Amino acid sequence: MEDAISARAAGARRVTMLVLLAVLAVAFLASFLIGPADIAPGALFAGLFGGHGSAGVIARSLRLPRAALAIVVGGALGASGAALQGLFRNPLAEPGVTGVTSCAGLGAVIAIYFGLAARQPVLLPVFAIAGALGSAGILYLLSRRGAGATAMVLAGVAVASLATALTALALSFAQNPYAMSDMVFWMMGSLKDSKPSDLYFSAPPTLLGILLLLSAGRGIDALTLGEEAAGSLGIDVGSVRGRVVAGVALATGAATAMAGAVSFVGMVVPHVLRRFCGYEPSKLILPSALGGAALVTVADVAIRLIAPDGQLLLGVLTAMLGAPFFFWLILRLRRES
Repeated sequence: MEDAISARAAGARRVTMLVLLAVLAVAFLASFLIGPADIAPGALFAGLFGGHGSAGVIARSLRLPRAALAIVVGGALGASGAALQGLFRNPLAEPGVTGVTSCAGLGAVIAIYFGLAARQPVLLPVFAIAGALGSAGILYLLSRRGAGATAMVLAGVAVASLATALTALALSFAQNPYAMSDMVFWMMGSLKDSKPSDLYFSAPPTLLGILLLLSAGRGIDALTLGEEAAGSLGIDVGSVRGRVVAGVALATGAATAMAGAVSFVGMVVPHVLRRFCGYEPSKLILPSALGGAALVTVADVAIRLIAPDGQLLLGVLTAMLGAPFFFWLILRLRRES
């Protein structure tokens, strides 16, 4: 009986993965083909594979980096959300709510404010990852001291508020109005004007972060039973938490550095996929990465269709969609308790 149930669950997970891959492929293609410049698909593909005219420049320097960066950002946020929810045993945990995104944003703003990113672009993701690592490290220390899941989420909200206040302070002291405008635009979350260098700087740490989260999957499964039970099963609890903290910091920091604050993806995607992929975090991290990539890519395509002038930004759209889901989730958890 258990074998049959496990087989059905594995089959449902495989089907879900295939559906997510199909949706992601279609969304990626749409993202590559849709843009303000009216260029035929044939010309775009010709430009991508060796063209030297305007179509080649647009295909290789604008359309492809933006579509690929949407996958990187969404995958980072989706996988991080699934891992944090499993680690803290709290469905409200995600990079934005726990303060990781805000601290990554603060680190990036510091790099922009002091002109470090302009002189050395690699310092932008470095500072963002450092900020994310600081926030995740605080949560890690709290969890080691026995703080409950609710207390850690509240601590994350406090950290996020402090990071937001410090970011606003940096904006208020910015002497260059153009730099301030760039920081405000970036903080709202957007993939507009993505460059190949953004992809080069964000993809490696994001991939490394997701691999760390996947390596900690079985340990997170054991931690859902409690620390003592996990220890009795031979799980190194400290190692698992350390990998999750490092993985979330790398993935979320790199994604936030390139796209700004894109909220609620890490919360919504694992909840939607959990009924199809099961409730074990180890089986949810990779599907959540694919689901997050699909969601961000679809949202970015929708933005270009709804507001071709670029006035609607990605972070605004995800917040508008995610905030009602957040309130619904709180009400549902209240009814269940």
